[in-house]
Amino acid sequence: MDATAEQYLRQLDTGRRPDLPETTAGTLRLDVRDDGSTDHWYLTIADQQVRVTRSADDAELVVRADRAVFDRMVRGELHPGAGLLRNELTVHGNMQLLMLLRRIFAGPDGARHPHELGRAALVGRAASTARDERS
Repeated sequence: MDATAEQYLRQLDTGRRPDLPETTAGTLRLDVRDDGSTDHWYLTIADQQVRVTRSADDAELVVRADRAVFDRMVRGELHPGAGLLRNELTVHGNMQLLMLLRRIFAGPDGARHPHELGRAALVGRAASTARDERS
């Protein structure tokens, strides 16, 4: 995915997200810095949905970083936790919401959730066992 953070956030508001926990709700503000200016993106998470608006309102978690850092997170090249440890981004507020960014941003091309890989392995193992029993 070669999309920028701005492109991704503009199209993000697209219905239910089963990869988000059902009980998670909160607000995040992403402060995207670039050439001396800051763009504000406000994400409201509730009922496995993400609503995106442009606002500088207070949020439960505020994440600040340069545009290039957010672009890397969108492409799956940077985990938000690693960015925080490397001081590439700063946060203020409810840190539990920071890990939601990893679920909200799509990740690298071809990436699959670990549960999908586990299910595929179980299906393959069951098929192999069935073939062995018929032999």
